[in-house]
Amino acid sequence: MREYSPDLTPQWKRPKAVPEVAAEPDLVVEVAGTDFCGAVVACEAGTVTLEDRFGNRRVFPLDPRGFLLEGAVVTLTRPSRAPAAPLRTASGSVAVPGARARGARAGRIYVEGRHDAELVERVWGDDLRIEGVVVEYLEGIDDLPAVVADFAPTADARLGVLVDHLVPGSKESRIAASVTSSDVLIVGHPYVDVWQAVKPSALGIAAWPVIPPGQDWKTGVCRALGWPENTGAAWQHILSRVRSYKDLEPVLLGRVEELIDFVTAPA
Repeated sequence: MREYSPDLTPQWKRPKAVPEVAAEPDLVVEVAGTDFCGAVVACEAGTVTLEDRFGNRRVFPLDPRGFLLEGAVVTLTRPSRAPAAPLRTASGSVAVPGARARGARAGRIYVEGRHDAELVERVWGDDLRIEGVVVEYLEGIDDLPAVVADFAPTADARLGVLVDHLVPGSKESRIAASVTSSDVLIVGHPYVDVWQAVKPSALGIAAWPVIPPGQDWKTGVCRALGWPENTGAAWQHILSRVRSYKDLEPVLLGRVEELIDFVTAPA
């Protein structure tokens, strides 16, 4: 029989127990002894993969006491296998595996601005293909009445339009008010540019900077945030940080969902 040998190490010399935390996706931790901080994107046997706010990914061993959670030392553990939840699209809708894209509807959604259209595609693209809704890029709102007249919307071919900076008293609001067809729905967000519809937290910044009137807004944002003054590259960085509807402001989410419902509703 093996002889019992008590631990005679003084209590004050023994390492303190630390909490064990499951390495669930999106949990943000800091690696002890380093300046690397990131969100969990994968956890395999013995390792965890973290992604920092710049999109850099690194793999770390699941060492005891190896991480900091909100400043406190923790031990990360591999999450237990739970029943699989329904897959979701980027917009939060229940995904339909294997579903084929529907043939294009007669109705359309026009989106003012190329960046706006790219953002809609990134978050709602899967939903739009299943519903057969085509999104078209509207270069500017000045020609909106002519665009609507050319489209000739009907109850079976409705037209939805998403406009930048649609606030009372603006040029955009006056042009939108001139379109009176009941088969057209024009909605908008209050932002100077759709960049602001991306939550600052998704980009690792405290807030979108305030740019004085008279300056190009996008260039001013790049300067204020210390980014290279290349607005195209800046937008690609912003867009890459949008993974789902959770990274967008609710005011934009509501307007896009409203448009999709409008153009897909039965006649």
